[in-house]
Amino acid sequence: MRRMFNGPTLLAALLSFATAWVVSGQTRQPEKKPAKPADAVEDAQQPREVEVTRPEQKKSNHDKSDIFSPKKAMPINPALKEQPQEGDLKGFDFARDPLGADRPFRTFEEMMAKDVEAKPKVMELQKKLLAKRYNLKPKLDPKVKMARGKPIAVGPTANLAEGMTWEKLAEMSPKEIREKGLFPYPSLPHPLHATGGQVFPGMQIKMFPRLQRFDVDFDLPEEFLPEFPPAIFLQNRPELGDVSRGEVVSINNFRRLFKDILTPVQLEGFRLLLTPFPQEEFNPTDDRKTKNPVLGVACFDCHVNGHTTGQFHLSPDIRPQNRRFRLDTTSLRGLFNQQIHGSKRSLRSVEDFTEFEFRTAYFNGDPIRPMKKGFTEIPRTQVAHMAQLQNMLNFPPAPKLNRLGRLDPDKASKSEMNGEKLFFGKAQCGVCHPAPFYLDDKMHDLRLEEFLNEPGDGPIKTFTLRGIKESPPFMHDGRCLTLEDAVELFNLVFGLKLTQQEKADLVAFLRCL
Repeated sequence: MRRMFNGPTLLAALLSFATAWVVSGQTRQPEKKPAKPADAVEDAQQPREVEVTRPEQKKSNHDKSDIFSPKKAMPINPALKEQPQEGDLKGFDFARDPLGADRPFRTFEEMMAKDVEAKPKVMELQKKLLAKRYNLKPKLDPKVKMARGKPIAVGPTANLAEGMTWEKLAEMSPKEIREKGLFPYPSLPHPLHATGGQVFPGMQIKMFPRLQRFDVDFDLPEEFLPEFPPAIFLQNRPELGDVSRGEVVSINNFRRLFKDILTPVQLEGFRLLLTPFPQEEFNPTDDRKTKNPVLGVACFDCHVNGHTTGQFHLSPDIRPQNRRFRLDTTSLRGLFNQQIHGSKRSLRSVEDFTEFEFRTAYFNGDPIRPMKKGFTEIPRTQVAHMAQLQNMLNFPPAPKLNRLGRLDPDKASKSEMNGEKLFFGKAQCGVCHPAPFYLDDKMHDLRLEEFLNEPGDGPIKTFTLRGIKESPPFMHDGRCLTLEDAVELFNLVFGLKLTQQEKADLVAFLRCL
């Protein structure tokens, strides 16, 4: 053996082995984690830690003393000690105390610690409610997908009472269903209703951590939500198809993506829609629900890519607090063809909707709170620019529909054609959702209180059904996780007596829109 590996031979063998190891090792190197997406908003609101080297940077005893506490302030006159409350405000002060504080002078740290401690129980209660109400194990359609390829969840997901079937339920009267508590689609509550406010899904928070709240999390599984990022279709450049290029549009990339597609006016509107403004839970004050102060949220934080990813809050148009209902973020696609805006407010222009959103949804319909957390007054000229951009957002293509928004018999299946016939006939969907845009610019009341021990929601805007398969969950509060659930709800409410095949055909048609 020694004779086989003399000095030069052994050296050559070792060099050969080392070279092979290095080459093969190149493929074994651990994969680099993808760089965290840049977020100019996050960078702007987080100062950098720097080394303390200059004398003016050092904290003095004066800096660290408690003389800045309001409790240490010297009264303007000694005589105040004899007056009621010693001349001071001992109770709640709106400008000082956080919303929802249980006593005056609550600090942010105290409020945050209390909410963080309560959060696991809050989410566990919501988890139990959802598990009781739905089968949350997603069943995905192997063929039908959203614009960028996300599979559609198939239902119905609602759990019926033991021994109950959809057919038996459909034979019962609204009164009987209500008295026995059998209606499978009661309103879906906010997980933390007393506080409410905007809640963002985990897939979005993973990209934009500034949207994380410390008091509540998103509650529905990702499989029942729209795509993230959603596709973007522009009515001024339909030949381009999806212009998102697989990116979430933000202040970082909108110029790169759209400077050669949109006009300067539309780009300026885009900039404003991507600029964060103070909001009830997301703001730079100590009356917030984020760990660190933040600039706020942008319109397109909720309406991601002009669409939605299922974010929810509470309707700003109702009082008292426990009477408000959960409200999902709606898509802005096809906004150019809509004549009323807002689920309850019935605003008559995109401009009004854009301007007043800061005074309603951003601050729960209270114009006083912005004075504390950050008042935004957008000039009407800039409001028009924002509206210009929103009016460019188009529906996704519907290749099986003709120019009048009806199915092309040469492209549609038998089931889809039967579904269209049902939609405009027996199922009566077309009464409120006429072609070609499948909305009537009216508000309607389903009067669900006839089936539920609930006060009812009253009239709510009819939202378009174009591109509906891309916008789960359904209904204004997301109580229907799939299109099949929505069909079951309307079958009960309108007493349609649809067969199983008719329900399947109707869903098949809705997926064509």
